[in-house]
Amino acid sequence: MDRDAQTQKPPVVVVTGPTAAGKTPLAIEIAQRFGGEIVNADSMQVFRYMDVGTAKPSLEQRALVPHHLLDVVTPDVPYSAGRYAEEARKTTAEIHARGKIVLLTGGTGLYIRAFLEGLLETGEADPELRAELQAQNRAAVEVGDPLRLHRRLGKIDPEAADRIHPNDTRRIIRALEIAGRVGEPASQLRAEHAFGDRPYRTLHLAIDPGREALIERIDRRCGEMIDNGLLREARELRERGYGPELRPMLAIGYRHMTPVVDGSDTLAHALEVMRRDTRRFARRQRSWLRQVAGVRWQKPDETRPILDAVESFLSDGGRA
Repeated sequence: MDRDAQTQKPPVVVVTGPTAAGKTPLAIEIAQRFGGEIVNADSMQVFRYMDVGTAKPSLEQRALVPHHLLDVVTPDVPYSAGRYAEEARKTTAEIHARGKIVLLTGGTGLYIRAFLEGLLETGEADPELRAELQAQNRAAVEVGDPLRLHRRLGKIDPEAADRIHPNDTRRIIRALEIAGRVGEPASQLRAEHAFGDRPYRTLHLAIDPGREALIERIDRRCGEMIDNGLLREARELRERGYGPELRPMLAIGYRHMTPVVDGSDTLAHALEVMRRDTRRFARRQRSWLRQVAGVRWQKPDETRPILDAVESFLSDGGRA
């Protein structure tokens, strides 16, 4: 694409990075400086009643600049990357129509990719096929053959099998589900799609304070979540009828509070496990971002270079 066509696309500033890196306050500062509005790109913050454990922006923070796609559905309602991309793009068009800048802010790489590049057309989900594959996996695990589905994927879609870790059961089942439903390997669909639906001109900021600093931030945030009532929030969710089997309730923080709510674990032990799992999650987020082309890595306290980069980006081609 020639440069003129590229600069005519509406601009989007992506503020992403591992959990606890400092994305929210930085995005708010950028939005205040350049007249922007924040579109959430965190897959957990779309759920109502889940505030403490998702590190959702506070009401005070939301009062500083407009925030969008927070508290979209209740925890018992499925929310997909496809639905997110559709709603985020609609919201973005409305923000651009007001002459404002969009700050896509959050750490869910799949949501950001779906928004920026589109998704594979794989048709409607097949709950029966997925349930069957899940049952087959459980049976394989019970007889001591946990890699059975991964071997099957290797025969159907070797490229996907090479890309997906043998222990990543969810993605293995997803790839088998696509192949079974569409009749075409997921890797072939990806090659045909090439994620070429790119309607925006983007500045992709990856906020990361560095390994040791991030560990300290994660440990501190987890402790603050406990102090701010994560256990109470988990109990209230249970009282509202949202059981521990729901996907949002299996997320970091909430799944750690479930045994405490049930009386089978202590809060102190749950906190330590939660810290460990959050660190591991942050490493996976970093790994995802390293595969994204054109990302600009910045520390959260590098405010001046970040603001200069945003100003240069917005000046190059103008606002929406």
